Amino acid sequence: MKARLGLLIIAAGLLLIISCESKKLDPYKVLGVDRSAGQREIQKAFHKLSLQYHPDKNKNKGAQEKFAEINNAYDILSDEQKRKNYDLFGDEKGNHGFDTETSGDHGGYTYFTSGGPGESGFNFGPGGQGGSKSFSFSFGGDPGFGGQNSFGFGLNDIFSNLFGGGKGGGSQFGGFGSSSRSQYGGRGSDKNILSVNSKFYKKEINDRGMSWLLLFYSPNLQGEQYYESVIEEVAAPLVGALKVGSINCESETSFCKELGVHLGRAPKVYVYSYSKGRSGSLVEYNGDLDVKGLKSFCQDNLPKISKGVNLSQFKVAAEAVTLPKVMLLSTKKNTPVIWRALSGLYHKRFAFYNAVVHDVSDPSVRALGVDSLPAIVGWLSNGEKVILKSGVVVKDLQSAVQDLSGLLENFEKKNKKVASSKTNHPESGDNHIRFLTGSNFHDICGDGSPPVCLIGAFRSSQARDNLQTILQSVSQKSFSRKQTAASGPSTSISYSLLDATKHQSFLNAFEKSGFKSSHKFLVAYKPKRGTFATFQGDITEEAVENFIISILNADVRFTKTKQKPILK
Repeated sequence: MKARLGLLIIAAGLLLIISCESKKLDPYKVLGVDRSAGQREIQKAFHKLSLQYHPDKNKNKGAQEKFAEINNAYDILSDEQKRKNYDLFGDEKGNHGFDTETSGDHGGYTYFTSGGPGESGFNFGPGGQGGSKSFSFSFGGDPGFGGQNSFGFGLNDIFSNLFGGGKGGGSQFGGFGSSSRSQYGGRGSDKNILSVNSKFYKKEINDRGMSWLLLFYSPNLQGEQYYESVIEEVAAPLVGALKVGSINCESETSFCKELGVHLGRAPKVYVYSYSKGRSGSLVEYNGDLDVKGLKSFCQDNLPKISKGVNLSQFKVAAEAVTLPKVMLLSTKKNTPVIWRALSGLYHKRFAFYNAVVHDVSDPSVRALGVDSLPAIVGWLSNGEKVILKSGVVVKDLQSAVQDLSGLLENFEKKNKKVASSKTNHPESGDNHIRFLTGSNFHDICGDGSPPVCLIGAFRSSQARDNLQTILQSVSQKSFSRKQTAASGPSTSISYSLLDATKHQSFLNAFEKSGFKSSHKFLVAYKPKRGTFATFQGDITEEAVENFIISILNADVRFTKTKQKPILK
């Protein structure tokens, strides 16, 4: 009995010491924040101190212990329930084992109480009449003290945790019981970091177009909270272009091996990146774990799918892609993050380009019909130009990506309608007759085009379809001087269609009236000489062939244009 009483007294003394020590580690003081501090302020303080005392960087004596205190403090204050418990009871567990009560009856002395069979307890001060708190602690279990009690552990656990070994099993550095954190902090609640498993990764991340910042960890590794804090701070301003997730390599062992991720003594950070092309891949971050370095790494690994071009030299027709094309015109030297994010999300549905321009007075910009910057211009699969938006204004990255995604979605719908119309009016092969636009004018009717540019102009859908059928057939034949038409396409003539109702100013460069009296007609234009000839009679396939042969034989009179034709 005396031995038992002696053990109880020793245990109570040890708990008193622990209680006193715990009071010194006020989490607010450890992080240097006020009790009214918000989560953002707490997170910033934690990040700053973690960086300062991280054992991998700070080799000074006591840095490791200080780092552990910082992690424990952040664990309490970042969890609203733990913080509330601490504020109310002085303990983040919310009075599990220590009962706070007004001790007015015992004068502040430690006293022993006996409960039912096998139950005993201590109550120790300070007490007094001033509303001070006293704490009680009760032991329960068998007479050998190996059982559990209201505090959650037996005496064997006390000695094991404080000194290591003992009947309670292995030691826990810095805490009681198996649920305690290691000296570097364990995994707390994932606030903004999504837990990712193999199924989610393959369905939502792999080759989906979005960049991801991924934390690979194991619960027993050091400094995980610090990694999470840095990742959350890096990702916050990139919402819309970057998502974050964490993969537990302890529960997803085979999947981590499949990805080629092998953890050492610390977690690892990767970005699922499209920086090397249209296929995504994991890229490991090997720099110092700080916000500046990781943020720069993430930005470098955002999609690099959009092709930078010189607008004055850009030729839409020369781009060997069948997808509809979209281009960002901006004064920014580097491709904006918004455009890089969109190019990743829609890389399978559009061909992306970006061009640096100085202002709207640039002739290349004026030729596109853009009146304010930045602007997004698109080209349908038939070559028709569409100005998606001029003077783009954004509030933030996330809303900008959403708004511009809507523009692209609508543009895609329009392109599908064009493709559907094309299906209803099929053309032979891939050499279909293109619609003449400001962007492809140089290629079809410019200085670098064939000697003669034959333009079929129309003012109605019926006239368009008729011209398209005739020119499609004629374009597959070869013509030469003093000869009739033969099989095989001619390389001396280019063919195109023009909507006369939309480009009257262009036609005025040839004739003052702009051929307003004709619902369909042909214009043969020689760009290098600046001359033209027209055919406004009954347009049949045979008539067009004879017109072309007459041009090649110099039997048609060409007239100088009133001015250089410019198509906007």
